[in-house]
Amino acid sequence: MIPAAPPARPRRILVIKLGAFGDFFLAQTAFAAIRRHHATDHLSLMTLPSLAPLARLSGLFDEVLEDPRERSLAAYLAVRRILRAGRFDRVYDLQSQSRTNRYFPLLFPGPWPEWSGTARGASHPDRYEGRRRVAAVERYARQLAPFGIVPDPVPDLSWLDADIGHFGIAAPFALLVPGSSPGRPDKRWPVRRYAEVATALAERGVTPVVVGTGIESELARSIAEACPKTVDLTGRTSVPELGGLARRAWGAVGNDTGPTQLIAAVGCPTVAVYSNASGPTQSSGPRVVMHRRPDFAEMDSAGVLAALDRVRG
Repeated sequence: MIPAAPPARPRRILVIKLGAFGDFFLAQTAFAAIRRHHATDHLSLMTLPSLAPLARLSGLFDEVLEDPRERSLAAYLAVRRILRAGRFDRVYDLQSQSRTNRYFPLLFPGPWPEWSGTARGASHPDRYEGRRRVAAVERYARQLAPFGIVPDPVPDLSWLDADIGHFGIAAPFALLVPGSSPGRPDKRWPVRRYAEVATALAERGVTPVVVGTGIESELARSIAEACPKTVDLTGRTSVPELGGLARRAWGAVGNDTGPTQLIAAVGCPTVAVYSNASGPTQSSGPRVVMHRRPDFAEMDSAGVLAALDRVRG
């Protein structure tokens, strides 16, 4: 009798994704597709410390590793220790920027895993003209295609929810995201336009709810001055609570920023407003429309409200 072959050991797989808050949600379909493809393998994610709790909450990864993100020699040596200790069989570098390109040679003198990304010497190079001008979701799909990995059209964020009863907001309500990252105020549709949208929503019986970080509370105050029915939740929501609000909202309007990406990805009918200050138009979600004009001066509130009506169907 021929003895049975020993079972193959689970492969050790690493996904690298740093980036900003919104980038994490744009990568959700890629994360889920990689998890399906490596269902019996050990799957790790290397990400920023600020995103690590979300990654653990998602349940997609067996292990979440934290990238120090610093540019010091000590930080790169710490990354080298993580990579070498992991003994990974394959790496999907979804970040694929100059910092993570340097991680590949950190494995010297080897052995090197299969490596998908833009690093010089990668076994599966993902380099082509105009790569950085391709929207992130499409870029991930192209990168994963050679492995037979196909991301879903929209993400499954069923894990991102929380009770919102303590906010005491009567339905129906709509979310407004007038802020952006502090270094990119050019991505902000003028706050007076958000005030116009809030007023129009209130006239329809829909409560405007402004969300964002605490540093955007001044924007919320400006909207509330024009529309007193506005509810200001800036700086008051956790990420799961923002997901809970998005699941129950009548609709949403927001700038090219992380909370808008989350709200759209959860499935809330969303109008994401863009000007040419943003890169490739990108978002992911089953009910999102990207309303773009070259300059925000050419974008009025009536057009945004009409887009919101369309996406609500």
